[in-house]
Amino acid sequence: MSEAATCAVDSGIATLTLNRPEARNRLDAQGMADVVAHLAKCADDPAVRVVVLTGSGSTFCAGADLAAAASGDAAGFAGSGPAAMVALLTALLDHPKPTIAKVQGHVAGGGNGLVAACDLAIASEDALFAFSEVRLGVAPAVISVVCLMVMHRRAAQELFLTGERVDADRVLRAGLLTSVAPADGLDAAVAGYAQLLSEGGPLALTAAKDLIRRIPALPRDAAFDEAALRSAALFSSVEAQEGMTAFLEKRAPSWVTTR
Repeated sequence: MSEAATCAVDSGIATLTLNRPEARNRLDAQGMADVVAHLAKCADDPAVRVVVLTGSGSTFCAGADLAAAASGDAAGFAGSGPAAMVALLTALLDHPKPTIAKVQGHVAGGGNGLVAACDLAIASEDALFAFSEVRLGVAPAVISVVCLMVMHRRAAQELFLTGERVDADRVLRAGLLTSVAPADGLDAAVAGYAQLLSEGGPLALTAAKDLIRRIPALPRDAAFDEAALRSAALFSSVEAQEGMTAFLEKRAPSWVTTR
């Protein structure tokens, strides 16, 4: 049996691939645990600067493994599946390094949650998306936490409630995607974003991600207090000293590599 997910690192970019094309990359508890394990290794690997999440075959991710769920399998979404999905989405949200969803194929159900949980999401123009849960008698429950962080309310109401399949431009307008690329230009678009992210300081990127998570949830005065403390710590860091010195000397900082 092939692995449910694979991970390969090249020039600082870790590509994590959902690898069940025969099952449209559906999510089961074991497969989600495998992805979480790969994410943890990427977090600890100093050679990894950016993580790209994608799928194999013609589907990015078709959501829950319905065979396991319908049978009442304890590892399905009537059992441990929701907890496994929470762990996966949390691992993406809290990952210290920038993450990019490279949506090379169709997306349904829980696959939308993976897209929403990544920092950036780039889809091929021919990808199709559906929050199909209501048509199966369930709801996009766990993934609503991450999807509603990025989607516009009216768009979420339409897409969650109708379950209609829509194109990439529609979910771009809904806030789920960062951008849409031509089918033959998806690799280049993702590589371009990965290069841009790699030009940021590693610790600065982690700090920026944490600010995006924390600041909106704080009262205004607490937010300013938190931001001021973070700013002082960052400006006095070794990384910032290198970055500012490189800027003044008109050279690339030490963390930027030429490809």
